[in-house]
Amino acid sequence: MLQRPRGTRDFLPDEMEARAEIEGRMREAARRFGYRPVRTPAFEELELFTLRSGPGIVNEMYAFEDKGGRALTLRPELTAPVLRLYVNEARVLPKPLRWYYVDDCFRYERPQKGRYRQFWQFGAELIGVDSAGADAEVILLADAALRAAGVQYELKVGHLALLRSLLVDLDETARRTVMGLLDKREMNALRDALTDLGRADLLGSLVALVGATTLDEAFAVTGPLPEEARLRELVALLEAAGLEYSLNFGIVRGLDYYTGMVFEGFAANLGAENQIVGGGAYRLAHLFGGEDTPSCGFAIGFDRVMVALGEVAVPHRTVVAILSTPEGAASAFRAAAALRAAGLRAELDLSGKGLGAQMTKAAKTADFAVLIGAREAEAGVVAFKNLSTGLQETLCLEDAVARAAGREVDAPGSR
Repeated sequence: MLQRPRGTRDFLPDEMEARAEIEGRMREAARRFGYRPVRTPAFEELELFTLRSGPGIVNEMYAFEDKGGRALTLRPELTAPVLRLYVNEARVLPKPLRWYYVDDCFRYERPQKGRYRQFWQFGAELIGVDSAGADAEVILLADAALRAAGVQYELKVGHLALLRSLLVDLDETARRTVMGLLDKREMNALRDALTDLGRADLLGSLVALVGATTLDEAFAVTGPLPEEARLRELVALLEAAGLEYSLNFGIVRGLDYYTGMVFEGFAANLGAENQIVGGGAYRLAHLFGGEDTPSCGFAIGFDRVMVALGEVAVPHRTVVAILSTPEGAASAFRAAAALRAAGLRAELDLSGKGLGAQMTKAAKTADFAVLIGAREAEAGVVAFKNLSTGLQETLCLEDAVARAAGREVDAPGSR
């Protein structure tokens, strides 16, 4: 028996309906902020991702050569493709651009809870504006999308300028080492690394900055910085919006990628892989052939959202089962078409079994049953049965549709 590839999943209808429900809520949150959907190809040129992250990332990707010898890869994330789309197609559009996306990505990683080789991201990019208001809007949209989905999580907001100011004298290699250890909170290893670099004096400042919970505490460590006024404005805007969050100046999120504000969110019931959202301000367009353009965005791990939510209650939608004898088959298809045109879910019984067996099956899944035998077909009516009350009526098709839709009708007779 052939199996699905490792790190991928199959979704049966119940799970797909739950995922569609949550996705719809998140899309609606984006719509209310004025964001519109975009979509990019499932595969891109490999260079799109190595330009930003270097060739080392190739080992984590599904990279391949096509028949023309071009180096391609399945997309490992969506920010770079969306900025490539902006450079290719939308540079002349009025700014800012408010875009969101929901799509699958692919990474060659060790599968574990909440981490798969094919996974989905919900994200947004605000392109072409550089301000505290832009930073605040993106954070608030990420929060609104997660709250709309029903996720309980902790949001942490920081700014990379503070860490940069402490590490400004380190070369790139040393800085990456320090940032990696700080990101993992491996403080003993961090102390040893700083000692080896001859910068043990930095440890106290780094620890104090990571532990700071207010802007005053943070700037007491770094001293005055040009970004202070903007960061204070951001905090004022978030507080004015009533956002629940905490400040965290130890957020790393790629010092060479993000340019200022950064944020992360963590859900409590995801185990070790508990980060559910991450984002910040960045600049990528110039790497892909465009002008240097300020951008701000985030990505939410949609699969982690579903894991965090557990069982999702999908709103019930009326189901009408249509049962018929061979003589009523044509009328049954006509009735199904009328019900579907009214926005109802109509399921034809195609088993060929007797009406009794068809009714037994319908009672397990449907709210109403429409029965059409030879007599009903000849008279141009249907037998309409409420499967919860047991009430059965003889109705014209128009009234049966109205009854299924919850509208009152004057029935010609009942039994």
